[in-house]
Amino acid sequence: MNANVNRQILLVEKPAGKLGPEHFKLTNGAIPEPKDGEALLRVRYISLDAANRAWMHGATYRSAIEANTVMAGGGIAEVVSSKAPGLAAGDLVFGDTGWQDYAAVPAKHLTRMPKIEPMTHLLSIYGVAGLTAYFGLLKIGKPRNGETVVVSAAAGSVGSIVGQIAKIKGCHVVGIAGGKDKCRWLTSELGFDAAVDYKDGAIFKALRAAAPKGIDVYFDNVGGDILEACLPLMNNYGRIACCGAISQYDGAPSAHGPRGVPGLIVVKRLVMQGFIVMDFMAQRDKALADLQAWTSSGKLKVQEDVIDGLENTPKALIGLLAGDNRGKRMIRV
Repeated sequence: MNANVNRQILLVEKPAGKLGPEHFKLTNGAIPEPKDGEALLRVRYISLDAANRAWMHGATYRSAIEANTVMAGGGIAEVVSSKAPGLAAGDLVFGDTGWQDYAAVPAKHLTRMPKIEPMTHLLSIYGVAGLTAYFGLLKIGKPRNGETVVVSAAAGSVGSIVGQIAKIKGCHVVGIAGGKDKCRWLTSELGFDAAVDYKDGAIFKALRAAAPKGIDVYFDNVGGDILEACLPLMNNYGRIACCGAISQYDGAPSAHGPRGVPGLIVVKRLVMQGFIVMDFMAQRDKALADLQAWTSSGKLKVQEDVIDGLENTPKALIGLLAGDNRGKRMIRV
């Protein structure tokens, strides 16, 4: 990292179809000067998330990313200098730093982070991934001991944690993932009771065999056909936590969503609720205390996929959308 240059990755064009390396460009910019109320940050780790792709479509819970601007993304960064009360050089923060070496960000948009080793845990288990899994499962899914919990994208950053928390809560846990290796990993390493490979086809049949008592809680990271396969297997008064819809993010959206939804929801009295992790930030301390206790006792295994080099960020996001990662993917800047 050159101390006088700010390497930046720009989104040069919004993709109409699948995201490719041609949509990005690495440039050298100036190191920004922080204004009053801002801190100058040196970015250490950049979080890669399926949501990065969704932001290119238009406004979501954040404004859309415009072409020829620094690609947006959350990161863990170190404060270099501060013009804001409460932040000093050397502090660690999480914020929307973008894909670059240095960023000047208003202090009110930054979250101070504890100094934890490894620092990568601040993006995985103690970051957005861990908190999303914790709140989505426990506050929206409300699993009870002995119930069956199904989670899609189960080998990803959020899904792999959801399944383990569900096991801690005494549930029968079924993960849906792509490929035999991932499915084997879920059952042999993470303690899932069963895993279903969606690439095999016949997902409804495989799910019915893996969840013989039906599904009480479905944690949905993908939407589309997998949500459609789970709905008829839901038990009365089942809960569906809608976290993401990765099947719809990259390339042309599928022509249909789940069919027959309204009837099933009525007959089975299902609760289907979307959420974003910011909804629960008032309860963050309790969540972190639980996650730390489970991790230190070995009940919860943390899987990280750390890739070196800012220049590799576009390729790493494209790979994430294709399901190349196991656990939380991030870039070491």
